[in-house]
Amino acid sequence: DLTELSDALRDRLQHMGVRPGDRVGLYLHKSIDSVATIFGILKTGAAYVPVDPRAPSARNAFIFTDCSVKAAIVEDHMAAALQEEVRKLDAPLLNLITISDIGGGRGLRAALAGLQSETPVVPGQTPQVAPKDLAYILYTSGSTGKPKGVMLTHRAAISFVDWCSEAFEPQSNDRFSSHAPFHFDLSILDIYVPLKHGATLVLVSEDTGKDPGKLAELISETKISSWYSTPSILSFLTQYGKMERHDYSSLHTIHFAGEVFPIKHLRALKEILPEPRYFNLYGPTETNVCTFHKIPDVIPAEQTRPFPIGIPCSNYEIRVVDESGVDVPPGEEGELVAHGDGVMDGYWNLDERTKNAFFVAEDGRRWYRTGDIVTEDDEGVYTYISRRDRMVKKRGYRVELGEIEAGLYKHPQISEAAVIALSDQDEGVEIKAFLSVKDGEKPSLIELKRFCLENLPNYMIPDKFSFLDVLPKTSTDKIDYQTLKVTA
Repeated sequence: DLTELSDALRDRLQHMGVRPGDRVGLYLHKSIDSVATIFGILKTGAAYVPVDPRAPSARNAFIFTDCSVKAAIVEDHMAAALQEEVRKLDAPLLNLITISDIGGGRGLRAALAGLQSETPVVPGQTPQVAPKDLAYILYTSGSTGKPKGVMLTHRAAISFVDWCSEAFEPQSNDRFSSHAPFHFDLSILDIYVPLKHGATLVLVSEDTGKDPGKLAELISETKISSWYSTPSILSFLTQYGKMERHDYSSLHTIHFAGEVFPIKHLRALKEILPEPRYFNLYGPTETNVCTFHKIPDVIPAEQTRPFPIGIPCSNYEIRVVDESGVDVPPGEEGELVAHGDGVMDGYWNLDERTKNAFFVAEDGRRWYRTGDIVTEDDEGVYTYISRRDRMVKKRGYRVELGEIEAGLYKHPQISEAAVIALSDQDEGVEIKAFLSVKDGEKPSLIELKRFCLENLPNYMIPDKFSFLDVLPKTSTDKIDYQTLKVTA
Protein backbone atom coordinates (compact mmCIF):
# COMPACT_ATOMS: atom_id res chain seq x y z
CA ASP A 1 0.00 0.00 0.00
CA LEU A 2 2.79 2.41 0.90
CA THR A 3 4.65 1.62 -2.30
CA GLU A 4 1.54 2.09 -4.43
CA LEU A 5 0.57 5.42 -2.86
CA SER A 6 4.08 6.88 -2.89
CA ASP A 7 4.58 5.76 -6.51
CA ALA A 8 1.39 7.60 -7.49
CA LEU A 9 2.67 10.78 -5.84
CA ARG A 10 6.05 10.35 -7.54
CA ASP A 11 4.32 10.15 -10.91
CA ARG A 12 2.25 13.28 -10.24
CA LEU A 13 5.26 15.28 -9.01
CA GLN A 14 7.31 14.24 -12.03
CA HIS A 15 4.42 15.41 -14.25
CA MET A 16 4.60 18.76 -12.40
CA GLY A 17 8.26 19.06 -13.37
CA VAL A 18 9.98 17.82 -10.21
CA ARG A 19 13.39 16.42 -11.03
CA PRO A 20 16.39 15.06 -9.09
CA GLY A 21 18.01 17.84 -7.09
CA ASP A 22 14.79 19.83 -6.65
CA ARG A 23 13.15 20.53 -3.30
CA VAL A 24 9.53 19.67 -2.46
CA GLY A 25 7.68 21.06 0.55
CA LEU A 26 5.70 19.03 3.11
CA TYR A 27 3.04 20.97 5.06
CA LEU A 28 0.89 18.25 6.64
CA HIS A 29 0.01 17.06 10.11
CA LYS A 30 1.52 13.72 11.05
CA SER A 31 -0.35 10.88 9.34
CA ILE A 32 0.11 7.94 7.02
CA ASP A 33 -0.52 10.48 4.24
CA SER A 34 2.57 12.46 5.29
CA VAL A 35 4.74 9.32 5.50
CA ALA A 36 3.65 8.31 1.99
CA THR A 37 4.34 11.87 0.85
CA ILE A 38 7.90 11.72 2.14
CA PHE A 39 8.59 8.55 0.16
CA GLY A 40 6.84 9.91 -2.92
CA ILE A 41 9.12 12.96 -2.84
CA LEU A 42 12.26 10.85 -2.33
CA LYS A 43 11.24 8.65 -5.28
CA THR A 44 11.52 11.66 -7.59
CA GLY A 45 15.15 12.17 -6.55
CA ALA A 46 14.19 15.47 -4.90
CA ALA A 47 14.79 16.46 -1.28
CA TYR A 48 11.83 16.87 1.05
CA VAL A 49 11.45 20.03 3.13
CA PRO A 50 9.09 19.44 6.08
CA VAL A 51 7.65 22.37 8.03
CA ASP A 52 5.79 22.58 11.31
CA PRO A 53 2.03 22.54 10.51
CA ARG A 54 1.40 24.49 13.71
CA ALA A 55 3.89 27.25 12.93
CA PRO A 56 2.75 30.60 11.50
CA SER A 57 2.07 30.58 7.76
CA ALA A 58 4.59 33.40 7.35
CA ARG A 59 7.41 31.22 8.69
CA ASN A 60 6.53 28.30 6.44
CA ALA A 61 6.18 30.57 3.43
CA PHE A 62 9.66 31.92 4.11
CA ILE A 63 11.09 28.39 4.30
CA PHE A 64 9.48 27.25 1.03
CA THR A 65 10.56 30.36 -0.84
CA ASP A 66 14.03 30.38 0.73
CA CYS A 67 14.88 26.97 -0.72
CA SER A 68 12.77 27.48 -3.90
CA VAL A 69 10.58 24.41 -3.60
CA LYS A 70 9.40 23.10 -6.97
CA ALA A 71 6.11 21.99 -5.43
CA ALA A 72 4.52 21.50 -2.02
CA ILE A 73 1.97 19.11 -0.58
CA VAL A 74 -0.32 21.06 1.75
CA GLU A 75 -3.53 20.51 3.70
CA ASP A 76 -6.23 22.44 1.86
CA HIS A 77 -7.33 24.58 4.83
CA MET A 78 -3.76 25.95 5.16
CA ALA A 79 -3.14 26.64 1.46
CA ALA A 80 -4.74 30.09 1.10
CA ALA A 81 -2.90 31.59 4.08
CA LEU A 82 0.37 30.08 2.85
CA GLN A 83 -0.02 31.58 -0.63
CA GLU A 84 -0.94 34.96 0.84
CA GLU A 85 2.29 34.99 2.83
CA VAL A 86 4.22 34.01 -0.30
CA ARG A 87 2.70 37.03 -2.08
CA LYS A 88 3.93 39.28 0.72
CA LEU A 89 7.45 38.03 0.02
CA ASP A 90 7.06 39.04 -3.66
CA ALA A 91 7.80 35.45 -4.60
CA PRO A 92 6.06 33.34 -7.27
CA LEU A 93 3.03 31.43 -5.98
CA LEU A 94 3.75 27.85 -5.00
CA ASN A 95 2.79 24.87 -7.14
CA LEU A 96 0.58 22.98 -4.67
CA ILE A 97 -1.07 19.60 -4.27
CA THR A 98 -3.78 20.16 -1.67
CA ILE A 99 -5.14 17.40 0.52
CA SER A 100 -8.28 17.26 2.65
CA ASP A 101 -9.30 14.73 5.30
CA ILE A 102 -5.85 13.29 5.92
CA GLY A 103 -5.52 10.02 7.80
CA GLY A 104 -4.80 6.46 6.78
CA GLY A 105 -3.66 7.63 3.35
CA ARG A 106 -7.24 8.47 2.38
CA GLY A 107 -6.64 12.16 1.80
CA LEU A 108 -3.57 11.73 -0.38
CA ARG A 109 -5.18 8.90 -2.33
CA ALA A 110 -8.30 10.97 -3.00
CA ALA A 111 -6.30 14.05 -4.03
CA LEU A 112 -4.20 12.05 -6.49
CA ALA A 113 -7.28 10.28 -7.88
CA GLY A 114 -8.92 13.66 -8.49
CA LEU A 115 -5.86 14.99 -10.30
CA GLN A 116 -5.60 11.78 -12.32
CA SER A 117 -9.19 12.12 -13.52
CA GLU A 118 -8.49 15.69 -14.67
CA THR A 119 -5.01 15.14 -16.15
CA PRO A 120 -3.96 11.51 -16.44
CA VAL A 121 -0.26 10.71 -16.02
CA VAL A 122 1.50 7.49 -16.93
CA PRO A 123 3.58 5.58 -14.38
CA GLY A 124 7.13 6.89 -14.10
CA GLN A 125 10.35 5.52 -12.71
CA THR A 126 12.40 6.21 -9.60
CA PRO A 127 15.75 7.71 -10.65
CA GLN A 128 19.01 6.55 -9.14
CA VAL A 129 20.40 9.06 -6.64
CA ALA A 130 24.00 9.45 -5.51
CA PRO A 131 25.11 9.40 -1.85
CA LYS A 132 26.09 13.08 -2.14
CA ASP A 133 22.60 14.16 -3.28
CA LEU A 134 20.34 15.99 -0.84
CA ALA A 135 17.70 13.84 0.89
CA TYR A 136 16.04 16.46 3.09
CA ILE A 137 16.46 19.98 4.48
CA LEU A 138 15.50 20.59 8.11
CA TYR A 139 15.01 24.21 9.12
CA THR A 140 16.06 25.21 12.63
CA SER A 141 15.93 28.51 14.48
CA GLY A 142 18.54 31.00 13.38
CA SER A 143 20.31 33.69 15.42
CA THR A 144 19.22 36.32 12.87
CA GLY A 145 15.54 35.64 13.60
CA LYS A 146 15.10 33.74 10.34
CA PRO A 147 15.20 29.92 10.22
CA LYS A 148 18.22 28.32 8.58
CA GLY A 149 18.06 25.19 6.43
CA VAL A 150 20.33 22.28 7.41
CA MET A 151 21.15 20.26 4.27
CA LEU A 152 21.43 16.49 4.80
CA THR A 153 22.46 14.05 2.09
CA HIS A 154 21.49 10.44 1.45
CA ARG A 155 24.97 9.50 2.69
CA ALA A 156 24.32 11.27 6.00
CA ALA A 157 20.92 9.62 6.48
CA ILE A 158 22.08 6.11 5.56
CA SER A 159 25.15 6.49 7.76
CA PHE A 160 22.90 7.19 10.74
CA VAL A 161 20.36 4.44 9.96
CA ASP A 162 23.13 1.88 9.52
CA TRP A 163 24.70 2.91 12.82
CA CYS A 164 21.33 2.50 14.59
CA SER A 165 21.06 -1.00 13.11
CA GLU A 166 24.53 -1.88 14.40
CA ALA A 167 24.07 -0.35 17.86
CA PHE A 168 20.49 -1.40 18.70
CA GLU A 169 19.89 -4.55 16.57
CA PRO A 170 16.24 -3.88 15.62
CA GLN A 171 14.04 -6.85 14.69
CA SER A 172 11.10 -7.17 12.30
CA ASN A 173 8.72 -7.72 15.23
CA ASP A 174 9.69 -4.41 16.86
CA ARG A 175 7.25 -1.52 17.11
CA PHE A 176 8.89 1.89 16.92
CA SER A 177 7.35 5.09 18.23
CA SER A 178 7.09 8.12 15.99
CA HIS A 179 6.72 10.89 18.54
CA ALA A 180 8.92 13.56 16.97
CA PRO A 181 7.44 15.87 14.31
CA PHE A 182 8.83 15.27 10.83
CA HIS A 183 10.67 18.63 10.79
CA PHE A 184 12.75 17.42 13.79
CA ASP A 185 15.84 15.25 13.27
CA LEU A 186 14.65 12.62 15.76
CA SER A 187 12.16 11.58 13.06
CA ILE A 188 14.97 10.10 10.93
CA LEU A 189 15.40 7.21 13.36
CA ASP A 190 11.63 6.90 13.77
CA ILE A 191 10.86 6.52 10.06
CA TYR A 192 13.82 4.80 8.44
CA VAL A 193 15.15 2.35 11.01
CA PRO A 194 11.89 0.35 11.23
CA LEU A 195 11.54 0.55 7.43
CA LYS A 196 14.97 -1.02 6.95
CA HIS A 197 14.11 -3.93 9.25
CA GLY A 198 10.50 -4.51 8.25
CA ALA A 199 9.34 -3.38 11.68
CA THR A 200 6.20 -1.42 12.58
CA LEU A 201 6.01 2.37 12.86
CA VAL A 202 3.44 3.69 15.36
CA LEU A 203 2.54 7.31 14.57
CA VAL A 204 1.87 9.51 17.59
CA SER A 205 -0.33 12.48 16.72
CA GLU A 206 0.63 15.99 17.84
CA ASP A 207 -2.26 16.16 20.32
CA THR A 208 -1.65 12.75 21.87
CA GLY A 209 2.08 13.40 22.00
CA LYS A 210 1.60 16.32 24.40
CA ASP A 211 -1.01 14.64 26.62
CA PRO A 212 0.80 12.44 29.18
CA GLY A 213 -2.34 10.44 30.05
CA LYS A 214 -3.18 9.58 26.46
CA LEU A 215 0.47 8.96 25.63
CA ALA A 216 0.95 6.55 28.54
CA GLU A 217 -2.09 4.61 27.36
CA LEU A 218 -1.02 4.58 23.69
CA ILE A 219 2.46 3.18 24.44
CA SER A 220 0.85 0.30 26.31
CA GLU A 221 -2.04 -0.41 23.93
CA THR A 222 0.04 -0.37 20.75
CA LYS A 223 2.79 -2.46 22.42
CA ILE A 224 5.60 -0.11 21.45
CA SER A 225 8.96 -1.82 21.96
CA SER A 226 11.36 1.01 21.04
CA TRP A 227 10.67 4.56 22.24
CA TYR A 228 12.46 7.76 21.19
CA SER A 229 11.73 11.32 22.35
CA THR A 230 13.12 14.31 24.20
CA PRO A 231 13.59 14.03 27.98
CA SER A 232 10.85 16.64 28.49
CA ILE A 233 8.23 14.23 27.17
CA LEU A 234 9.52 11.35 29.28
CA SER A 235 9.55 13.62 32.34
CA PHE A 236 5.91 14.58 31.75
CA LEU A 237 5.00 10.93 31.30
CA THR A 238 6.67 10.05 34.60
CA GLN A 239 4.99 12.84 36.55
CA TYR A 240 1.52 12.97 35.02
CA GLY A 241 0.96 9.85 32.89
CA LYS A 242 -0.22 7.56 35.73
CA MET A 243 1.91 4.88 34.12
CA GLU A 244 1.34 2.39 36.92
CA ARG A 245 -2.10 1.70 35.40
CA HIS A 246 -0.64 0.19 32.23
CA ASP A 247 1.34 -2.80 30.97
CA TYR A 248 4.70 -1.95 29.39
CA SER A 249 6.11 -5.44 29.09
CA SER A 250 6.71 -4.95 25.32
CA LEU A 251 8.94 -1.91 25.84
CA HIS A 252 12.61 -2.94 25.72
CA THR A 253 14.49 0.18 24.55
CA ILE A 254 14.13 3.86 25.48
CA HIS A 255 16.18 6.47 23.63
CA PHE A 256 16.23 10.13 24.58
CA ALA A 257 17.93 13.10 22.91
CA GLY A 258 17.73 16.82 22.32
CA GLU A 259 18.41 18.14 25.82
CA VAL A 260 19.74 17.17 29.24
CA PHE A 261 17.64 14.63 31.17
CA PRO A 262 17.51 15.74 34.84
CA ILE A 263 18.61 12.85 37.04
CA LYS A 264 15.59 13.10 39.35
CA HIS A 265 13.19 12.47 36.46
CA LEU A 266 15.36 9.78 34.83
CA ARG A 267 15.61 7.96 38.14
CA ALA A 268 11.82 8.20 38.60
CA LEU A 269 11.23 6.78 35.11
CA LYS A 270 13.61 3.88 35.71
CA GLU A 271 11.78 3.07 38.93
CA ILE A 272 8.54 2.77 36.93
CA LEU A 273 10.16 1.03 33.95
CA PRO A 274 13.24 -0.86 35.20
CA GLU A 275 13.45 -3.45 32.40
CA PRO A 276 14.17 -1.45 29.18
CA ARG A 277 17.64 -0.46 28.04
CA TYR A 278 18.15 3.32 28.21
CA PHE A 279 20.36 5.28 25.81
CA ASN A 280 21.32 8.95 25.88
CA LEU A 281 21.79 10.01 22.23
CA TYR A 282 23.65 13.25 21.58
CA GLY A 283 24.05 15.44 18.53
CA PRO A 284 22.75 18.66 16.95
CA THR A 285 20.60 18.61 13.80
CA GLU A 286 23.77 19.21 11.79
CA THR A 287 25.15 15.78 12.79
CA ASN A 288 22.06 13.89 13.97
CA VAL A 289 23.48 11.52 16.63
CA CYS A 290 27.28 11.50 16.94
CA THR A 291 27.81 10.15 20.48
CA PHE A 292 25.78 7.86 22.73
CA HIS A 293 25.80 6.52 26.27
CA LYS A 294 24.09 3.48 27.76
CA ILE A 295 22.52 4.33 31.10
CA PRO A 296 23.45 1.83 33.84
CA ASP A 297 20.77 -0.52 35.12
CA VAL A 298 20.93 1.10 38.55
CA ILE A 299 21.45 4.84 39.07
CA PRO A 300 23.56 5.37 42.19
CA ALA A 301 21.60 7.10 44.95
CA GLU A 302 24.34 9.72 45.37
CA GLN A 303 24.31 10.71 41.68
CA THR A 304 22.90 14.18 41.05
CA ARG A 305 24.57 15.25 37.81
CA PRO A 306 23.26 14.09 34.41
CA PHE A 307 24.95 11.16 32.70
CA PRO A 308 27.68 11.65 30.06
CA ILE A 309 26.88 11.94 26.35
CA GLY A 310 29.17 8.96 25.98
CA ILE A 311 31.42 7.65 23.26
CA PRO A 312 31.51 8.41 19.52
CA CYS A 313 29.18 6.52 17.20
CA SER A 314 31.11 4.22 14.86
CA ASN A 315 30.43 6.50 11.88
CA TYR A 316 32.04 9.52 13.59
CA GLU A 317 35.33 10.88 14.83
CA ILE A 318 35.08 13.30 17.76
CA ARG A 319 37.59 15.79 19.16
CA VAL A 320 37.59 18.40 21.94
CA VAL A 321 39.34 21.59 20.84
CA ASP A 322 40.08 25.12 22.01
CA GLU A 323 39.11 28.27 20.09
CA SER A 324 42.05 27.75 17.71
CA GLY A 325 41.04 24.19 16.84
CA VAL A 326 43.85 22.65 18.91
CA ASP A 327 43.04 19.51 20.92
CA VAL A 328 42.77 20.05 24.66
CA PRO A 329 44.07 17.47 27.18
CA PRO A 330 41.64 14.96 28.74
CA GLY A 331 39.71 16.52 31.61
CA GLU A 332 39.88 20.06 30.26
CA GLU A 333 36.88 21.82 28.79
CA GLY A 334 36.66 22.52 25.08
CA GLU A 335 34.29 22.54 22.15
CA LEU A 336 33.12 19.23 20.72
CA VAL A 337 33.78 18.98 16.98
CA ALA A 338 32.70 16.12 14.71
CA HIS A 339 33.82 14.57 11.44
CA GLY A 340 31.98 11.78 9.63
CA ASP A 341 29.53 10.76 6.94
CA GLY A 342 26.59 11.99 9.03
CA VAL A 343 27.60 15.66 9.03
CA MET A 344 25.48 18.13 7.09
CA ASP A 345 26.61 19.54 3.75
CA GLY A 346 25.98 23.06 5.04
CA TYR A 347 23.23 25.63 5.46
CA TRP A 348 21.01 26.34 2.48
CA ASN A 349 21.99 29.58 0.75
CA LEU A 350 24.15 30.70 3.72
CA ASP A 351 27.72 30.28 2.51
CA GLU A 352 29.33 32.45 5.18
CA ARG A 353 27.36 30.72 7.95
CA THR A 354 28.42 27.35 6.55
CA LYS A 355 32.06 28.42 6.41
CA ASN A 356 31.98 29.53 10.05
CA ALA A 357 30.36 26.26 11.14
CA PHE A 358 33.46 24.25 10.18
CA PHE A 359 37.18 24.40 10.55
CA VAL A 360 39.51 22.61 8.15
CA ALA A 361 42.30 20.55 9.66
CA GLU A 362 45.79 20.31 8.21
CA ASP A 363 44.86 17.07 6.43
CA GLY A 364 42.02 18.88 4.63
CA ARG A 365 39.16 17.28 6.57
CA ARG A 366 36.23 19.45 7.69
CA TRP A 367 35.20 19.34 11.36
CA TYR A 368 31.78 20.63 12.40
CA ARG A 369 31.81 22.98 15.39
CA THR A 370 28.87 21.97 17.60
CA GLY A 371 29.09 24.96 19.95
CA ASP A 372 28.81 22.52 22.88
CA ILE A 373 31.38 22.62 25.67
CA VAL A 374 32.41 19.14 26.88
CA THR A 375 35.16 17.26 28.65
CA GLU A 376 36.72 13.92 27.71
CA ASP A 377 37.90 11.48 30.37
CA ASP A 378 40.82 9.08 30.12
CA GLU A 379 38.54 6.35 28.74
CA GLY A 380 37.27 8.48 25.86
CA VAL A 381 33.85 9.22 27.41
CA TYR A 382 32.49 12.71 26.78
CA THR A 383 30.51 14.74 29.31
CA TYR A 384 28.39 17.70 28.26
CA ILE A 385 29.04 20.88 30.25
CA SER A 386 26.96 23.55 28.52
CA ARG A 387 26.33 25.45 25.33
CA ARG A 388 29.01 27.92 24.40
CA ASP A 389 26.28 30.56 24.26
CA ARG A 390 24.88 29.58 27.71
CA MET A 391 28.01 30.57 29.62
CA VAL A 392 28.02 34.04 31.15
CA LYS A 393 30.35 36.01 33.39
CA LYS A 394 29.00 37.45 36.64
CA ARG A 395 31.12 39.28 39.21
CA GLY A 396 34.16 37.87 37.44
CA TYR A 397 32.96 34.28 37.78
CA ARG A 398 32.09 32.07 34.85
CA VAL A 399 28.50 30.89 35.32
CA GLU A 400 27.09 27.88 33.47
CA LEU A 401 23.31 28.31 33.33
CA GLY A 402 22.83 24.56 32.95
CA GLU A 403 24.59 23.99 36.28
CA ILE A 404 22.10 26.31 38.01
CA GLU A 405 19.25 24.33 36.44
CA ALA A 406 20.77 21.07 37.68
CA GLY A 407 20.96 22.53 41.19
CA LEU A 408 17.32 23.69 41.11
CA TYR A 409 16.15 20.26 39.97
CA LYS A 410 17.33 18.87 43.31
CA HIS A 411 14.42 20.62 45.03
CA PRO A 412 11.68 18.01 45.63
CA GLN A 413 8.83 20.34 44.56
CA ILE A 414 10.37 21.57 41.30
CA SER A 415 9.25 19.67 38.20
CA GLU A 416 10.82 21.97 35.56
CA ALA A 417 13.56 24.57 35.67
CA ALA A 418 14.96 26.92 33.04
CA VAL A 419 17.51 29.68 33.65
CA ILE A 420 18.27 32.65 31.42
CA ALA A 421 20.73 35.55 31.61
CA LEU A 422 19.62 39.13 31.02
CA SER A 423 21.61 42.33 30.67
CA ASP A 424 21.77 44.41 33.85
CA GLN A 425 23.26 47.90 34.09
CA ASP A 426 24.61 47.41 37.59
CA GLU A 427 25.62 43.75 37.70
CA GLY A 428 26.37 43.34 33.98
CA VAL A 429 24.17 40.27 33.90
CA GLU A 430 21.01 39.27 35.78
CA ILE A 431 20.11 35.60 36.19
CA LYS A 432 16.43 34.67 36.19
CA ALA A 433 14.99 31.23 36.90
CA PHE A 434 11.63 30.04 35.58
CA LEU A 435 10.11 27.18 37.54
CA SER A 436 7.09 24.91 37.49
CA VAL A 437 6.18 22.90 40.57
CA LYS A 438 4.38 19.69 41.47
CA ASP A 439 0.80 19.93 42.73
CA GLY A 440 0.87 23.71 42.55
CA GLU A 441 2.71 24.05 45.92
CA LYS A 442 5.16 26.88 45.34
CA PRO A 443 8.07 27.22 47.74
CA SER A 444 8.49 30.70 49.19
CA LEU A 445 11.23 33.01 47.95
CA ILE A 446 13.01 32.68 51.30
CA GLU A 447 12.88 28.89 51.07
CA LEU A 448 14.21 28.96 47.49
CA LYS A 449 17.09 31.26 48.41
CA ARG A 450 17.98 29.05 51.37
CA PHE A 451 17.84 25.94 49.17
CA CYS A 452 20.08 27.57 46.56
CA LEU A 453 22.61 28.55 49.22
CA GLU A 454 22.85 24.89 50.18
CA ASN A 455 23.24 23.63 46.61
CA LEU A 456 24.94 26.36 44.57
CA PRO A 457 27.85 28.78 44.92
CA ASN A 458 26.65 32.22 46.02
CA TYR A 459 27.43 33.81 42.64
CA MET A 460 25.20 31.26 40.87
CA ILE A 461 22.05 31.95 42.89
CA PRO A 462 19.40 33.43 40.55
CA ASP A 463 18.53 37.08 41.08
CA LYS A 464 14.88 36.50 40.28
CA PHE A 465 12.44 33.61 40.27
CA SER A 466 9.25 33.27 38.27
CA PHE A 467 6.67 30.47 38.48
CA LEU A 468 4.75 29.15 35.47
CA ASP A 469 2.22 26.32 35.30
CA VAL A 470 4.25 24.73 32.47
CA LEU A 471 7.43 26.01 30.86
CA PRO A 472 7.05 26.86 27.16
CA LYS A 473 8.31 24.31 24.65
CA THR A 474 9.44 24.57 21.06
CA SER A 475 7.74 22.54 18.34
CA THR A 476 10.43 19.91 18.95
CA ASP A 477 9.56 19.61 22.66
CA LYS A 478 12.61 21.38 24.06
CA ILE A 479 12.52 24.23 26.57
CA ASP A 480 11.82 27.42 24.58
CA TYR A 481 14.46 29.78 25.98
CA GLN A 482 13.73 32.45 23.37
CA THR A 483 10.12 32.77 24.52
CA LEU A 484 11.28 32.98 28.13
CA LYS A 485 13.66 35.82 27.22
CA VAL A 486 10.85 37.72 25.50
CA THR A 487 8.53 37.31 28.50
CA ALA A 488 11.25 38.14 31.03
